[in-house]
Amino acid sequence: MTAITAPQFNGKAHIKMQALAKPIGATCNIDCTYCYYLGKKELLNYSARDSNVMDIARLELYIKQYIEAQNTPEIIFSWHGGEPTMLGLEYFQQVVCFQKKYCPPDITITNDIQTNATLLTDQWCEFFKQHDFVVGVSIDGPEEIHNTYRTNRAGRGTFKQTLRGIELLKIHHVTFATLSCVNDVSSQKPLEVYRFLRDVVKPSQIQFIPVVDKVNATTQSKWHTHGDLSIIPISEPVTDWSVQSEKWGEFLITIFDEWLRKDFGRVFIPYFENFFAVWAGEQSSICSLSEICGKSLAVEPNGDVYACDHYVFDQFKLGNISQTDIQKLAFSERQKNFAFAKQKSLPSQCLECEYKFACHGECPKNRIIHSRDGEFGLNYLCDGWSTFFRHIDPIIKSIFIRNNILLGER
Repeated sequence: MTAITAPQFNGKAHIKMQALAKPIGATCNIDCTYCYYLGKKELLNYSARDSNVMDIARLELYIKQYIEAQNTPEIIFSWHGGEPTMLGLEYFQQVVCFQKKYCPPDITITNDIQTNATLLTDQWCEFFKQHDFVVGVSIDGPEEIHNTYRTNRAGRGTFKQTLRGIELLKIHHVTFATLSCVNDVSSQKPLEVYRFLRDVVKPSQIQFIPVVDKVNATTQSKWHTHGDLSIIPISEPVTDWSVQSEKWGEFLITIFDEWLRKDFGRVFIPYFENFFAVWAGEQSSICSLSEICGKSLAVEPNGDVYACDHYVFDQFKLGNISQTDIQKLAFSERQKNFAFAKQKSLPSQCLECEYKFACHGECPKNRIIHSRDGEFGLNYLCDGWSTFFRHIDPIIKSIFIRNNILLGER
């Protein structure tokens, strides 16, 4: 029997973690209707702190701990918000200085940053290019669709400012991806959204994320109890701008068919690439579709660390980097319990589903409805995902058969 060993680097087993650093917290220069994070200002009581910005001393501590916590050839830093470019270019120049200071030999550090692109300048883009930042741009589609919910504080659309930022990224040859939130409006026009992104924006990859917001999502702190687990939120109505489950399925199917017919191997859509891999028996590369949670921590400006970006509530706080090293928090028993709670809290309908291997009940934050048997904890998007999986299943199988690719075990 061949022994199975963990990947190694410099003679040691890989230790890898991921965190979304939010050095500006929930502060943003625009006011998107569906933003699940803006309401965290009140929830996290930012006003009681000296600042809602991660200060330089804590920034250095975070970077030092994050690098020391890992043993892989590449260490990836992810910078989120709010809007991280509000911190200014000098702040991120300091980020790069600290990374160089603590980076061991033979290790590559990569940065990605998520932005609405409205504050980008030539100087920002020159910096991104010089330091190989991968930029994620939030854009929901063409102007009318984008401006429905992505508005400034005066209620005016931000499309023109975002597109101007994208053009600057192109001028400076900065690698950028797009992230589009699929809501009640954009879900009605999948081809319009996809063709605009593909033909006009032309990012390195096109990412979609379904908007499922509960009415009290930013403030509620009650969680459904499943034995000793409590990661499933209490059922509440969703907002008007949330995507309907069946529309989510139709949105994916429509774009998948267009992509397969015209863009397969040319346009990178993480969802679709992921499903081809999963059908071949590989593990999901997308956290919401993985068997367990807990792969990505959230780090707030004051150094507080939470189990997940979508679980920044008191009961999911792991600790603070000023008191406990981030590696200990990331691999703590508390975080392990959080991770496996996703797997252990599936309702019977999910356990019996032929496509369980493809989504594993999706993100626990969306498990807010009852199953056909009346069991609580079914995913709000279940019908949409199921419809999509039934559509792509025979297509992927036929492609595998034609190319002599083995299907994975389910």
